[in-house]
Formats: sequence, structure tokens, C-alpha cells
Amino acid sequence: VQLVESGGGLVQAGESLTLSCGFSGFIFDDFAIGWFRQGPGKAREGVACIKSSDGTVEYPDSVKGRFTISMDNAQKTVYLAMKWLKPEDTGTYYCARAPTVIPGIFHPLMVAEYDYWGQGTQVTVSS
Repeated sequence: VQLVESGGGLVQAGESLTLSCGFSGFIFDDFAIGWFRQGPGKAREGVACIKSSDGTVEYPDSVKGRFTISMDNAQKTVYLAMKWLKPEDTGTYYCARAPTVIPGIFHPLMVAEYDYWGQGTQVTVSS
């Protein structure tokens, strides 16, 4: 299983950035890909999740309306489009795979649900 992030960089507050996550090495009918971030001195937090089966998405309130996650299953790529970026969005962004998605039990933004992680890509938002 492999996940590879790309697209990070340095932007100014208010600008946009789109991250990509290429995934490979597994064949599941029902899985989820999540995006997480970890700022300096902070815990890793979930910022978006998408389920492969039906495209259901989930966001925390802190990014709702600004971040959009999407999946191209044919290309095995998940995107995270971020707009109106703020300095507090700064951090290392990781994508990860959740191998099982059981309705009512799966917590899409919880780190413990995910078993494989990418190496991360840095996003820095200057004020």
C-alpha cells in the first residue's frame, strides 16, 4: 500500500492551493481516504474524508466551506482543494487510508481509523 502527497507550498492568506494524493497497492470495494494536518506543536487533526463507495464527504467546522475533497477512482487520486487559506492552516498535510468503513461505527476524521499514511506535504500560509 502506498500513498503519495504532492502540491504543497508557500501561499499568502486568502489564496488557494490544491493537494493531490495518489494511492496504490490495494483493491477494496469500500474504503476511505482522509486528509489530515499537523501544525507546529499541535496534534494531527482530520480536515477531510471521502468514502470510495458513494463519495460521502466529511469536514470539521474549521474548514467547512473552504476545503473540498474529491476522488478520481480511475486515476487513483484524491484531491484536496483549499481556498481562502489562513495562517492557521499551516502544517504538514497527510493523506491516509481507512480500510474499513462501517456505517455508524466509522469515524471519518479520527486518526485511529487509518492504517496507511503518506509522507506528508508542507503547506505554509503567510499573513
